[in-house]
Amino acid sequence: MGTDRETPLLHADVPAARWTGRDDGPGAGNLRWHHAVHLDPTEAAPGDVAFVGFRSDEGVRRNKGRQGAANGPQALRRALASMALPRPLRALDAGDIEVSGDGEGALESGQQRLGRAVAALVDRGHQVMVLGGGHEVAYGSYCGLEQTRALREGGRLGVLNLDAHFDLRDDVRPSSGTPFLQMAQSEERHGREFDYWVLGISQPSNTERLFRTADRLGVRYLPDTECGLLGLARTERFVDEFLASCDVVHLSIDLDVLPAAVAPGVSAPAAHGVPMDVIERVCTRVAASGRLAVCDIAELNPEFDVDQRTARTGARLIHRMVTARP
Repeated sequence: MGTDRETPLLHADVPAARWTGRDDGPGAGNLRWHHAVHLDPTEAAPGDVAFVGFRSDEGVRRNKGRQGAANGPQALRRALASMALPRPLRALDAGDIEVSGDGEGALESGQQRLGRAVAALVDRGHQVMVLGGGHEVAYGSYCGLEQTRALREGGRLGVLNLDAHFDLRDDVRPSSGTPFLQMAQSEERHGREFDYWVLGISQPSNTERLFRTADRLGVRYLPDTECGLLGLARTERFVDEFLASCDVVHLSIDLDVLPAAVAPGVSAPAAHGVPMDVIERVCTRVAASGRLAVCDIAELNPEFDVDQRTARTGARLIHRMVTARP
């Protein structure tokens, strides 16, 4: 991995703000996330986790969903800030990329800016947590990963999506429903195989045309009905087979993969969903593999959240992944 001397400093649309939260006093025994986060990229060391937000509702608007996900990054930071740390660690908050307005190209430009930020952070040795934003964030994260040294030098990219939806829509304009088809098209242009796996697919939430698209692209998927605690061994095999297929992991978490009672604050709450215990185990397993380069957390909509359940759930998943790293 590179250093900050080899890649340009980041230019966020919205600079990071200082994290605050509960404080139980000095000492390593009282550490919480807000103690660990710093804001100056020049002080960041390789190995520090890095956060970058993606304030975007435009993809959800185009996909005719419930808008409000642009406020997701701040809600995730607030929910994470007071969580207690099991050991000292350091994290960089690189600020937010903001998609302003619904003008032609606004979303696409924002995704490219996010990509440049992600590429710079990964090449400087950071594991990146991208805080969304609608699920259009996933294509922005991918735009960054495909520019990194690891992929330019032949590393195999694997994309694991925890989601009730394939998000393989073939629409005229990119949206929160198209990011993985956009990835497939990009990988084809580069002459690479598209290694895309989805855990938590809801049959009633995906048309037969989307299933045919997934089959045509060779997508591996596991339905939500097979992802319960009784099917945990099958889920773990699925994840292990995915990890064996790649060198660099892009994990994308659409919080609507969880049951609506756990994650009510999303664009499309799930009638069934995958239990939180299972999703947390999957995230921990991926993080512990040492192959996770970028994870994006998508579709948190604070306007429809209840008692900050969805924000706290997303923050806990981030917490578990970072603390599970080798």
